[in-house]
Amino acid sequence: MDNDIAKTRESTSDGSLLSRTLVVALLAMLCCALWGSAIPCIKIGYELLAVDTGSVPSILVFAGLRFTIAGSIVLAAYAAIERRLPRVPRSSWSMVARLSLAQTVVQYAFFYIGVSNAPGLTGTIVNASNSFICILVTTLVFRLEKLTGRKVIGCLVGFVGVVIINLTGGSLAGSVSLTGEGFILISCVCYGVSSSLIRMFSQRENPVLLSGFQFFFGGIVLMVAGTLLGGRIGPITPAGAGMVIWLGIVSGVAYTVWSILLKHNPTSRVTIFGFMNPVFGVILSALLLHEQTAITPAQCLLALVLVAAGIMITSTDGASRPTQKLAARSLAPRPRI
Repeated sequence: MDNDIAKTRESTSDGSLLSRTLVVALLAMLCCALWGSAIPCIKIGYELLAVDTGSVPSILVFAGLRFTIAGSIVLAAYAAIERRLPRVPRSSWSMVARLSLAQTVVQYAFFYIGVSNAPGLTGTIVNASNSFICILVTTLVFRLEKLTGRKVIGCLVGFVGVVIINLTGGSLAGSVSLTGEGFILISCVCYGVSSSLIRMFSQRENPVLLSGFQFFFGGIVLMVAGTLLGGRIGPITPAGAGMVIWLGIVSGVAYTVWSILLKHNPTSRVTIFGFMNPVFGVILSALLLHEQTAITPAQCLLALVLVAAGIMITSTDGASRPTQKLAARSLAPRPRI
């Protein structure tokens, strides 16, 4: 694993089309819009498939079905485009297993349990910290980049924007629970680990294949675990099946594009766009669910300005691009994963 980290640290933005600022911004925003649409679509899916939202096992079955479909879609698309069956070398299956564990199984198990035990406002705000935590994991744990003042400032500015767009009359007061906000925070750490892993692994293996296989097997694990714990979903109607397939497309397309961006760019340059997820989530929830919201246009505009400012501050940080000089620097021993 140390060799993987060293090779990844040596790799810079490669000058390809996928490393250009405008392309990174457009594709990352596409991913965030898709993930933002998942929030209201999941709620609609719960209704269409009669999922008991008070039952964590049932939610895990629903999530597992979604991610298994996502993996199937990604792998089928790869097979159609490449005209060959998707496969990874035997030596790469450990990468698939670690990604499935960090990205799909552990992250979403903790996330769904945490969401069911945390108020919507505090849960959303804690989850919005995943971009900041991802950069901390990348710089302090995996040491793929340097932690700079601009990155810290950019994350804080973007986080303030997320807080503003979620302040709709709710209260931040009250106790914080381990199985609520604590579990959501753990899921954010898993997100940071998986982002660093895909950044490293994609230097050796096709990120599309890694994405497809990790979703497929991770989804099966969630479905089996939820079923064994007594979870179930209602009869699958055409509308319900269509919504689950759409959610599978959302996950498959968004994560695959995100993984490709991570292959060609420093982690912080991509993950900082994650602050747009809750912004899209709030806006699309109002549009798709026709929810009444107390968010004013001025509040929305201020949030967008702050999030955009945070993205720009971090994205223009020259130190976010690893260099061979940094790679050659003597570093303290790094943990093996």
